[in-house]
Amino acid sequence: MNDHGPVSRSGELQQYLPYVGLGFSLALTAAFGPYTVVYLSLVFGLSAVAALWLRFMEVAYPPPPERRRRAVVFWAGLIVLIAALVLLNPLFGFFGFTGYLHVAVLPRWLRPPAIALNATVMATSQVGGLKNVHGAVIAVYVGLILVNAVLAGVITFRGIAEDNRSRQRARDIDDLAEANRRLRETMEENAGLHAQLLTQAREAGVLDERQRMAGEIHDTIAQGLTGIVTQLEAAERFDADPERRARHRELARRLARESLAEARRSVQALRPGPLDEAAHLPQAIDDLAKSWSQTSGVAVRVEVTGTPVPLPPALEVVLFRTAQEGLANIAKHAAASRAGLTLSYTHEVVVLDVLDDGAGFDPAACGDGAPAGASYGLTAMRQRLRQVGGLLEIESAPGDGTAICASVPAVPHRPGQAVVPAPAAGPGVENAV
Repeated sequence: MNDHGPVSRSGELQQYLPYVGLGFSLALTAAFGPYTVVYLSLVFGLSAVAALWLRFMEVAYPPPPERRRRAVVFWAGLIVLIAALVLLNPLFGFFGFTGYLHVAVLPRWLRPPAIALNATVMATSQVGGLKNVHGAVIAVYVGLILVNAVLAGVITFRGIAEDNRSRQRARDIDDLAEANRRLRETMEENAGLHAQLLTQAREAGVLDERQRMAGEIHDTIAQGLTGIVTQLEAAERFDADPERRARHRELARRLARESLAEARRSVQALRPGPLDEAAHLPQAIDDLAKSWSQTSGVAVRVEVTGTPVPLPPALEVVLFRTAQEGLANIAKHAAASRAGLTLSYTHEVVVLDVLDDGAGFDPAACGDGAPAGASYGLTAMRQRLRQVGGLLEIESAPGDGTAICASVPAVPHRPGQAVVPAPAAGPGVENAV
């Protein structure tokens, strides 16, 4: 509109049309006279004051709160100057419309009376001055006031409304541009976070694979090598008995082949060999127990309760690895004479119990967060079970044997369900209990 704010379409009218109207009115007045010194001095003097008033007192629309009083003073002075010039010469009616252009700067409650006052001044110009307002002209004069007020009011208020809509659109565009800028910044930030997440995901994948391989090595190669060493040491003790020495060597050879096959399956992330070969989990555990008893020399009893149902591969792998780890710990540490495996099927859970009558130990040393001395195998059991929604409970005491209870949800296996190996546990502290 002016130097105080952004110039809109109505702002351009406010800037230039008043000076055009004032100059045109002054030119007509000078052309038609009268040519007295006093008259011309008043005309040119008031015109100059009006021009200066517009230039230096004008207030932008919408006026800021601290300039609202100045806006009222500006419009009041402007209408007084317009009225004085119209009274001097009705031809200044071409300048009189200026009051309508600046009504918007007034408070809303002052706009209707301001339009009516400006309409009265314009009607005075249209009847040729107040000297002509008498007799029948009075009715015409009043009618002109009403017509001017209505027409000017409609045009003025519509112009104000359109100007407000234009300003709102400009603000909306600015807000949209700011929102787009923030969106770009957010997208750039999200892109950076996405890249970080990808990096972390890759690192997590590498760590998970390392943990899986560590668990598989512990469950297959390490236990197989332990069994091989045990059989070879037993063969050395029976140098005088070729038959027993040959039997121990044959067991060591068989364990080596099985360990090699398990190592290959672990690399390929497949199910354990006994689970692949057995019809279901109970049979795989029974085969495992027979093989373990043959190599360890410890009698083991396998019992299945409930109705066996196929489980998702991940759950069966976890239970099989738990049985495998439990038996391996019995052979290495329990010095037991008997062991037992019980697989119980219920509607809610499937429970595997691994029991022995051996030396026992302190379970507190193998809990989560235990310091040095915690078992890698038991920690791996607990983490594997937790990752499939299962639990591990250990009951033991020095000299009283050990009972390990592993439970998983009894989720039926759906045909066509993907064979997903159970996630391996994280690294432990030691190799065994």
